[in-house]
Amino acid sequence: MLREQLNGIQHVGIPTNDIEATIEFYGKLGFEVALQTVNEEANEKVSFLKLNNLVIETYENKAAKMESGAIDHVAIDVKDIEKVYELINQADLNTTRDIIHFLPFWENGVRFFTIEGPNKEKIEFSQYL
Repeated sequence: MLREQLNGIQHVGIPTNDIEATIEFYGKLGFEVALQTVNEEANEKVSFLKLNNLVIETYENKAAKMESGAIDHVAIDVKDIEKVYELINQADLNTTRDIIHFLPFWENGVRFFTIEGPNKEKIEFSQYL
């Protein structure tokens, strides 16, 4: 069952045109930088900002909309990315036909894939390795 594989929200993804200003803003709200890195594939600076159990992934892509509704995606933490991918496909929810990707973030990397909801919202399923 899919529900048994999901742990809850892992992070909220917010694109930015100025990552330093974003870090400063959220720092004033009490967030701490948990990780700063670069997504080499996209050539984007990436920071994970943490406040208690809330994590924001912000990434400088120079294409942020800068308007209401600027959150790009919500990521759900999963136990077994392969199993979740299989269950999502069986339920015919992978309408974008995304594949499982890898990024060398955190200590051992992360594997993830993204689907689209009925309102064009992006839902990422992500497993820390």
